[in-house]
Amino acid sequence: MTFIDWTIIAVFLIGLTLIGFLFSKSNRNLEDYFLGGRSMPTWLVAFAATGTSISAGTFVGSPELGFNTNLTYLMLCVGAILGGTLVALLVLPKLYNANTITIYGYLGDRFGDSAKNSSSVMFLVGQLFTSGSRLFIAAIAVSVILYGSIRFEFLMYSIIILGVVSTVYTMAGGIKGLIYIDTIQILLVIGTGVVALLFIYFSMTPHMSLGDIFATLASGEVKNAAGEWVAGNKLQIVDASWRMDVPYNLMGALVGCTIFKFAQFSTDHEFVQRQLTCKSVKKAGVSLVYSQILSLPIVLIFLSIGLLFYVSYSTSADPAAIMQYKNDARDIFPQYICRSIPTGVRGIMVIGLLAAALSSFNSAINAMASSFVADIYMPLRKRMGHAITSDSDQMSSSKKMVVLMGTVLTGFAIVTAVMQEKSGLNLVDFATGVMSFSYAGMLGVFLCALFTGRGNTRSVVAALVVGLLVVLLLQPYVLGPLSEWLVGRRVNIAWPWWCPIGGVVSFAVCCLGKKKNEK
Repeated sequence: MTFIDWTIIAVFLIGLTLIGFLFSKSNRNLEDYFLGGRSMPTWLVAFAATGTSISAGTFVGSPELGFNTNLTYLMLCVGAILGGTLVALLVLPKLYNANTITIYGYLGDRFGDSAKNSSSVMFLVGQLFTSGSRLFIAAIAVSVILYGSIRFEFLMYSIIILGVVSTVYTMAGGIKGLIYIDTIQILLVIGTGVVALLFIYFSMTPHMSLGDIFATLASGEVKNAAGEWVAGNKLQIVDASWRMDVPYNLMGALVGCTIFKFAQFSTDHEFVQRQLTCKSVKKAGVSLVYSQILSLPIVLIFLSIGLLFYVSYSTSADPAAIMQYKNDARDIFPQYICRSIPTGVRGIMVIGLLAAALSSFNSAINAMASSFVADIYMPLRKRMGHAITSDSDQMSSSKKMVVLMGTVLTGFAIVTAVMQEKSGLNLVDFATGVMSFSYAGMLGVFLCALFTGRGNTRSVVAALVVGLLVVLLLQPYVLGPLSEWLVGRRVNIAWPWWCPIGGVVSFAVCCLGKKKNEK
């Protein structure tokens, strides 16, 4: 990294902070700060929602996934489009028209305040895992850039740096500032991916034609679930096998991932919050679907980077080059940026990485703060006889909670670094699968609230707990030994099925409760 590169990065970070403080002047109350006054343009929300979906898991994890496997992960993007469409048609109208600061306010109207608080707490716990993992993945790249290594202590320092920067400008600008910042950041991510893809391709073309590249990929190798490298077509997109232990086959994409994304876009306030800022429920639905359509080519770009890395290293004269990354390809893209991209362009690519990292992390901070303030903190203050009524006091409390959530998330990202190492999952699977711990229970609760007349506070709490426990039982390190003890062989269920299975069980538990009026 040269002085020019560091200057580009500094200008980017200062610019983000200035944009945040610029929008701070337009925030007069909680609805402005957390919902943008429900006045944001559809196209802007679509880009911002794409930025929330395309995190550092895509920027760093997809090249790892492309290097290790093939293109079957793209089918999960198709499942995301289907899940987003179902949410736009069936769920968003009810959540939007509930006219609450957070979507858990809807559950409060339906089941009572205790159910609202329990769901909000589950969301907060889930976000600690989800966004903590995203920040950890981003820190892998930052650690390579700053220290040239991904040793644990360097990862910890990088996590703290990213957490502090993101918290500062999120606290300043509220959701309006974040939507504009996320739009800028996703455009940077797209541009960075395209530039990297071209650099890698043109570095290979002097001695390899496009036909040679495709031939190498078609007769390449893939890493299976056991961590072994076997012969496989790295250009394969559709896997038609009917197996629940394979994460990226057609059945998992069109059923498992569709249900998983339905849960994400309807129960996770980090994602729904973007849509609630739109001027109408129709525009909210359009922005959600468009954001997932836009995500597909972006994922393809970063998967293709990993495929080209495989070709480049497998045809290299140095056999040790590919063996290094066959053992651990988590930092393959960040290492390339540092070693092979020229000065100036390298700085731009680093800000693309930072954009991917910060766009998802700042969304989580804002969503967690809005849920904590609107669903827990302010009602608690009211019950204690110290209600916060003035707009200025509400704004002050909200900003303090943003700082608190940013601090907690930063600390928890260090925990997820240890969890990923022990899980044995690649970065993409780990970051995505960990979301199911909170989604499963909330999916069952929301389905019960939206489409039945059943359920009460007790059944909501029971459903949330049962959903989490079911997902825990489906973890490989739990289900494997348990199934071997019960049936004599190890059973594995891939992560796209964790949320659907847990959601079905939690839905049944929630429906066991009889409806009663509880305010």
